[in-house]
Amino acid sequence: MSVDTFTIPTQQVAKSRVSEVDFENLVFGKTFSDHMFVVDYVDGAWQNAQILPYGNMSMSPATSALHYGQAIFEGMKAYRDENDDILLFRPLDNHKRLNASAQRLCMPELPEELFMQGLEQLLRLDAAWVPSNPGCALYLRPFMFATDAFIGVRPSLTYRFAIITCPVGAYFDKPVKVAVETNYVRSAEGGAGYAKAAGNYAAALLPTQKMHERGFQQLIWTDAREHKYIEESGTMNVMFVIDNVVVTPSLSTSILHGVTRSSVLQVAKDLGYTVEERKVSVDEVIEAYNAGKLQEAFGTGTAAVISQIALIHHNGQDCELPPVETRTISNSIAAELDKIRTGKAVDSHGWVYKISL
Repeated sequence: MSVDTFTIPTQQVAKSRVSEVDFENLVFGKTFSDHMFVVDYVDGAWQNAQILPYGNMSMSPATSALHYGQAIFEGMKAYRDENDDILLFRPLDNHKRLNASAQRLCMPELPEELFMQGLEQLLRLDAAWVPSNPGCALYLRPFMFATDAFIGVRPSLTYRFAIITCPVGAYFDKPVKVAVETNYVRSAEGGAGYAKAAGNYAAALLPTQKMHERGFQQLIWTDAREHKYIEESGTMNVMFVIDNVVVTPSLSTSILHGVTRSSVLQVAKDLGYTVEERKVSVDEVIEAYNAGKLQEAFGTGTAAVISQIALIHHNGQDCELPPVETRTISNSIAAELDKIRTGKAVDSHGWVYKISL
């Protein structure tokens, strides 16, 4: 199968809703584009790929995903460049991670050609939904779930993969306050923490809500064994600038393999900054703060890209970080990454996938 040798059957909407959208005031994840890409896995093969008007899906109350949690997803963004073309950032890496998640949850892998063809054809059709406003993008949500109408603990025999899209602005519009979590855990070594599984996010809702009640927007997850080492921050990978060094927890089976994370680390190296991927203890971060060496802290992820952390709370202590405008390293990385994603800087790593209209 090649992206150049087949066209996905398409049912277009009678009238686009794009004229109803206020692109100056986008709320993240609320407004969805006209169409969606859908393909089903039946009898051991992906078949019946189609692009349909965005709408509800009919399913049995016994649908396997609702009972046994076989559901995964990805997060991506499409940007518009100065020539009005659409740019995707590292889509093949998202496809690779989707399949890694599928393997972990005993789901079928999706062929790269089908993923890219569906994505490209969908974006060509809904090109008008890609914002041109600074700081905005078209958020892309590929996802897969089990569809067997069967009650019984076993892998489903059928699945649906789909892609929906929505124009978005900033996910976090200001620096966040976080607290170190020392009771609940997000994942453990040998678990599914490295996969973008829906259940990982469901399990995080209660601890996050409890943090909100305490006045924090997010939390810092620590390891399941000792609550000693930092793993992630909320739904993002987390990084610290300690004595001019960018430090982040090394990847493991309990940490999501973030595409934005790897991009930030590479851009940091390109800009000449020292980067360390290793175990990072809570004590090290607090000691660095007390010694005046903790200069910056931020989360990385597709939705927020770089989300600045204003304060870290741990064991009764509030560690207030310097104002965002003074943060040389993360700001320079964010600016360079934004230029690459939007075609304003040389893409020396082959990250950008262009869709010419």
